[in-house]
Amino acid sequence: MAATFYGQISANRRNSFLLAFLVIAILAALGLTIGYAWTGSVEGAIGVTIFAVVIGLVVAMASYFSGDQLILKASGARPVDAQAAPQLMNVVQELAIAASVPMPKVYIIDDSAPNAFATGRDPSHASVAITTGLLEKLDREELQGVIGHELSHVRNFDIRFSLLVGVMVGSVALLADLFLRMTFWGGVAGRRSSSSDRGGGVQAIIFIVAIVLAILAPIAARLVQLAVSRQREYLADASSVELTRNPHGLERALAVIATDKEVLEVANRATQHLYFTNPIKKFEERRSGLFSTHPPIVDRINRLRSLTGEAPLAADEVRALTGLD
Repeated sequence: MAATFYGQISANRRNSFLLAFLVIAILAALGLTIGYAWTGSVEGAIGVTIFAVVIGLVVAMASYFSGDQLILKASGARPVDAQAAPQLMNVVQELAIAASVPMPKVYIIDDSAPNAFATGRDPSHASVAITTGLLEKLDREELQGVIGHELSHVRNFDIRFSLLVGVMVGSVALLADLFLRMTFWGGVAGRRSSSSDRGGGVQAIIFIVAIVLAILAPIAARLVQLAVSRQREYLADASSVELTRNPHGLERALAVIATDKEVLEVANRATQHLYFTNPIKKFEERRSGLFSTHPPIVDRINRLRSLTGEAPLAADEVRALTGLD
């Protein structure tokens, strides 16, 4: 079993990095194309791309250092200690030791919907938030699976990794929006006309290509970003099994949460990617299936079952889970 989950960890980590490089490739293609269409030179194209990345980094760093506290406040999370939640604190402490990370700050969200999330820029500045519904509806083994998953996000630096990918995606959107606005108001077209003697027909062709990329690239980059998010969830599942040596607890926790009908009121589309499972249920009006931040519950459970050689979920079990997933 050990070789199997280590194999899953390696594959999921490799897929995450490949997807991240794909976002960088999209940014590079868009930046160079728009830059050349705008300036008529390769040097100008590189300069435009660097400008977009720098602006994206400046904006991202502000959220990097203060975003976790904003998320905790927006979620209505309150800090707890060993006296208020002894079993929870004990589970978090034992898994923090197993993961070789500092003990994170622990918060409770007063909500009957079972879920949890981790946030923070690195293991030394991490927080874990758990709903009261999770504590009430899961047994200790299931709770260990969930906490192991969340601490794996901390140990794997998923917040930092997602931030870097988000910077690239934001830079793509920034470049595309800037170019389309200037094209609409005639700014780029005017520069292209004035430099036609330098760029000639090549610049005209690249200008058309840049318009097409400016429309499609932000969508493609966003889809890749969501794929990165799903890969990091698979990675955290496999890493949780590495920490707990018990895939059954995590599997049961996924099933319990997937079939629970309670709605997590404090969650929204800006924070849903942080949670253990997607907190926005299928039957809710705010749910959009087009941009999924989490892998399907059935896939996550079947991957866990493969670790012990068990058969995938039966048809009736799949129907029971996908009715709400």
